[in-house]
Amino acid sequence: MVTVTSLKQPLKISATQLLINNEWVDSISGQKFATVNPANEEVICEVALAGAADLELAVQAARKAFSEGEWSRVSGSDRAVLLYKLANLIEEHQAELAQLETLDNGKPLRESSKIDLPLAIQCYRYFAGWADKIQGKTIPLAKDFLCYTRHEPIGVIGQIIPWNFPLLMQAWKLAPALATGNTVVLKPSSYTPLTALKVGELIIEAGFPPGVVNILPGFGNTLGIAIARHQDIDKLAFTGSTDVGHLIMTAAAQSNLKQVTLELGSKNPNIVFADTDLDAAIEGAHLGLFLNQGQCCTAGSRIFVEEKCYPEFVARSIERAKKRIVGDPLDPRTEQGPQISQIQFDRVMHYIEAGMREGANLQFGGSRVGNRGFFIEPTVFTEVQDQMTIAQEEIFGPVMSITKFRDIDEVIRRANNTKYGLAAAIWTQDITKAHKIAHHLRVGTVWINCYDVFNSAAPFGGFKQSGIGRELGEYGLREYTQVKTVTVKINQ
Repeated sequence: MVTVTSLKQPLKISATQLLINNEWVDSISGQKFATVNPANEEVICEVALAGAADLELAVQAARKAFSEGEWSRVSGSDRAVLLYKLANLIEEHQAELAQLETLDNGKPLRESSKIDLPLAIQCYRYFAGWADKIQGKTIPLAKDFLCYTRHEPIGVIGQIIPWNFPLLMQAWKLAPALATGNTVVLKPSSYTPLTALKVGELIIEAGFPPGVVNILPGFGNTLGIAIARHQDIDKLAFTGSTDVGHLIMTAAAQSNLKQVTLELGSKNPNIVFADTDLDAAIEGAHLGLFLNQGQCCTAGSRIFVEEKCYPEFVARSIERAKKRIVGDPLDPRTEQGPQISQIQFDRVMHYIEAGMREGANLQFGGSRVGNRGFFIEPTVFTEVQDQMTIAQEEIFGPVMSITKFRDIDEVIRRANNTKYGLAAAIWTQDITKAHKIAHHLRVGTVWINCYDVFNSAAPFGGFKQSGIGRELGEYGLREYTQVKTVTVKINQ
């Protein structure tokens, strides 16, 4: 048990070990690693470091639970009851989890408590509702035959979640996998293991049988790759960078050809027309880029503004950025906290330097805030050209790039001129124009006159190198089942 006493209300952290087969255990090696508060660069606590030997035990537990344990006999309605219990327990611990998420990740408490936790709870409840409704079809053949399909769980699922939305990404992965009857070995990010482990405590309290959910904190270049290569893991779900996604998919293909879903990086276009409600577009673009310190795969980092309203949009966006409150993420007034780590801080600063070096106009920001913690000013570049590094590569930080366009055909072509295809937004009062552009954009999600609107019922995923497969909704549910056809001769 670790108690963080520097907070207004001391926070007790009890889950710092590995969760295997419903037991809290140290790693076989005995190794631990430190998880750091990015707001002050201080160690919060040490967490057990999982390795290959621990992974073997977790996979064995998950396999036994799936094939011969209690979970293999649990009905869909029983799975729903457990998922609803888990959602209720997370809701009961909402304030504690929000504080823990902010402490470990650095995101403002207002976002942890008002965005991450409500969406995570909604996700568990949404998929709980599906658990007893997973069904196949009957298929008419010749009159002497009955043909039907079954949607069956895949088996043992390996899941690797990122550090930018730890609780929410855990929910996106666990909820559909459990609703469909699979068992899970989950690796949280080594930057943000604490809320994943706390949810592990609640999973046990909810009554999930041993081996159903196993949680192994560890490093991506060792444990993550080992999960991808493991011969007895039937499917892998990964959220992270495109570069790592390539490595994960290669490792999975070279092992047992396990099924893979990937939610990867992007460089999302946010298109603003002069006929829009400019107040809404400016605020939408601001939040669409700076939310979570810009550490969002959906960040609207390429803002295309029609030239007729470009000067006004730029001037007002700069003023909005200047008013953004950067500081202690536990302060309810704070809008922007620190980047997750020194590595990410250095990466973002490198991109800011590249933008200035390549001729983009730095209008505001671009510097460190304070001398403790990984804080960066909200940064606004204008006159950004499509070939510039900051217009091509995913920055994953609070760096806004604004460029102008003349007509629809031009902006569609430029918006699609990227290897990515995750999300986009269109701001206009002309709904016909909005639909036309939405149909031509090569992305998985398009928002019209809004940004970052998520619901567990709406599928999410990317085109091109932004990923494979879908999460959330009925489409996301399908990623965790396989179809079996059964044909019976009925006339003997």
